Amino acid sequence: MAASRITPETNGIRYGLFTAGGMILYFLIASLTGLSERIEFSFLNGVILAVGICLAIVNYKRFRQDRMPYLHGFGTGIITAIVASVIFAFFFILYAGVLNRNIMDGIRAQDLFGFDLSVTIAFLAIILQGAMSGVIISLVAMQYYKSPDHKPVTEIE
Repeated sequence: MAASRITPETNGIRYGLFTAGGMILYFLIASLTGLSERIEFSFLNGVILAVGICLAIVNYKRFRQDRMPYLHGFGTGIITAIVASVIFAFFFILYAGVLNRNIMDGIRAQDLFGFDLSVTIAFLAIILQGAMSGVIISLVAMQYYKSPDHKPVTEIE
């Protein structure tokens, strides 16, 4: 990808792929160590998502020579979160539906979601949780990474 062609969309997709890779790697390590069935360890996916979003926003701001429009940075973070969540959710379908069918039994045994938890519901929950977390993380991150001369809208033009 040429550096002169970075847009919020291309930057978000690129960092979304990196973030999804980090989430998948963490999940595989947790699975190998037997921690994947303990749902409380999934909060680290939120940390990985936050790091990915912040890196995406910083990269876009650096490309724009610190003159990043607020909504461009906000959009970059949201796109990063959605791409990462969708890819991780598809990986979870592959993992829980094909590679390790017993993982859903362990999650159901926790009874946090009820016995009716299926791979499909988990897929949708992963996407929803990732997207909503991404919106909040992007909003918070943009308060830190916004341009120094950013002024809020005071009246309608």
